[in-house]
Amino acid sequence: MGNTITLQDIAGWIAPIATTIAAIMTAANLGTRVTGWGFVVFTIGSIAWSTVAISTGQSNLLWANGFLTLVNLIGIWRWLGRQAKHEDGRDAATRYSAAAAGVPTLFGVGSLVGAALTGRDGEQLGVIVDGMMRCEDSRLSYLVIGEGGVAGVGERLHALAPETVRFSNARAECDLTLTDLKSLPVLDPERWPAEIDREAGRVGR
Repeated sequence: MGNTITLQDIAGWIAPIATTIAAIMTAANLGTRVTGWGFVVFTIGSIAWSTVAISTGQSNLLWANGFLTLVNLIGIWRWLGRQAKHEDGRDAATRYSAAAAGVPTLFGVGSLVGAALTGRDGEQLGVIVDGMMRCEDSRLSYLVIGEGGVAGVGERLHALAPETVRFSNARAECDLTLTDLKSLPVLDPERWPAEIDREAGRVGR
């Protein structure tokens, strides 16, 4: 019958939809598990493309998506297996240290980049882009905070003295306002300084 829906028809719809959704999930960089599930969706898409290839006799499409399926399975292991376990361990250490008496509260270095920085009034000031460490004593020299812009376009970077930031339970807080942060010098995105004015980094304290 002309209206019969075949496996090839179903796969033909699933393949581009799954590939598009997976690309968005992985490109958005919303965290380990979202990226991992993006590879799961990518796998569904590559299997669907392989089904289309078999149904239409396109051997080149079949070989390409057979290889991509293998790559996607590695991505699933990398993000939902290995990396997720590491993050679970890090988060557990943070929780246990916060609840335990007589030990300092821990903050995972891996969760530093991308952490939101909250200001004096509970307002999100920006996002921690990176931290520069001193090789001599393994201490942070300064944090780089990104504020403003949309999806990185128009974003301004500022260096902030790490002692002005408090880390607790995977949160980053400070006593600055957004106006204070904006008053700090704007960094050249491609040339960060070797040192910062630490007094300037204490604006609003």
